[in-house]
Amino acid sequence: MSRQHRDVLSLEWVRLELVRTAYATRGGVLAAMDPRAVLAWYVLLALAPWFTHNLTVLGALFAVGAVSVLLARVGPLVLGLFGIGLVLELAYIAGAAWLFGGDTQTVLALVELTLKLGTVSLASMAAFVSLDPEKLSDALLAMRAPTMLAFGVSYGYRMLPLLVDEFSDVVESYRLRTPAPAPGFLAWRSVVRLVRLVVLAFYPVFLNTAQSVRTTVEALETRGFTSAVTDGRGRRLRVGHLQVTGYDVAVIAVTAGAVTVAFWAGAQWPLFR
Repeated sequence: MSRQHRDVLSLEWVRLELVRTAYATRGGVLAAMDPRAVLAWYVLLALAPWFTHNLTVLGALFAVGAVSVLLARVGPLVLGLFGIGLVLELAYIAGAAWLFGGDTQTVLALVELTLKLGTVSLASMAAFVSLDPEKLSDALLAMRAPTMLAFGVSYGYRMLPLLVDEFSDVVESYRLRTPAPAPGFLAWRSVVRLVRLVVLAFYPVFLNTAQSVRTTVEALETRGFTSAVTDGRGRRLRVGHLQVTGYDVAVIAVTAGAVTVAFWAGAQWPLFR
């Protein structure tokens, strides 16, 4: 879908990006994999940083996560939020070290934690933008995860666009019914008006969403969700299309090799371990 530059950073663009992230994939490397293999890949990359304090290893794992995000074709909204969070985290590290009289060791310790959390965040983005709700729910069912967990995944994914749609509609209706104030210095009156609209929209959003909850639950039950998880035949029918292929094994093997190389590089050029 082509977008004009004027549409970027608008509320509608944010809504479309959230829906696209939750429901669709951009055809990345992980999107073609079996969802169980994607979860295994995620566990491998998310756990590896917690077995070392070596900054060389952590930097290499962070690079592996960044490459994975590029190959998974993560959307610009999620990447932008991650980048803003990373910049704020670095600013917090510098500020905390300066405020509490820390030295270089303090900064390195906080950088270590940031690299670990950053690697896990990158792996999470790459994995979960490659899984739509049905794939993730089927993978959990195939791995015999608790029934309510699989149901919560399917339900939560479906509630996200409903909440965004309701919020957009209610705020827009309030905005159209109230005159716009003069902007004022740095548009502070517009900011106050937006905050007031968000507060006013709180109860209507949840009341309208509650009406959609029943429809969503009924739709899931109509498709036999509860029956599929309690009846073995339904479970087998639902997860019968899942199949781990050579492609899945190859992607996991390449990632495991990259993790091994990261630990080898850390052993050769250790830094703050």
